[in-house]
Amino acid sequence: MRRRFQGKTFDEINVTPLIDTLFFLLVIFMITAPLLEYSINVSPPKMDAVEIKPNDFMKVIHIQKTKVIQFEKKTLTMDQLLRRLAELKKSPQGPKLKIFLRADRELRYGDVIDILKTVKKAGHADISLVTESEK
Repeated sequence: MRRRFQGKTFDEINVTPLIDTLFFLLVIFMITAPLLEYSINVSPPKMDAVEIKPNDFMKVIHIQKTKVIQFEKKTLTMDQLLRRLAELKKSPQGPKLKIFLRADRELRYGDVIDILKTVKKAGHADISLVTESEK
């Protein structure tokens, strides 16, 4: 009588199904991760802001809810602000300069981002947003 199966051992593991499963899961996570990010209800915490001590290396940009930009006690347009910040960047204190952005809470988020882009375009990387104290 003849045996159908020979008694040979397999010393290799077939990893193809494992790799297929891995790629399938990777695709699923790549599709669902961005959807999860926008479905979360985010409520940022209130901050107890630390008082900022004024010094020679800080400048504050004020933006009112009417989109009026005030810098160094002058009302400026976006182009004027860009030129003034570029001048400050070239000054001796320029590399040490820290820019603070103080915007009205009723201002649109996009308007604040436009100011941040202007500050970055002028060459300043050290930008902070000013908040109010909870007290």
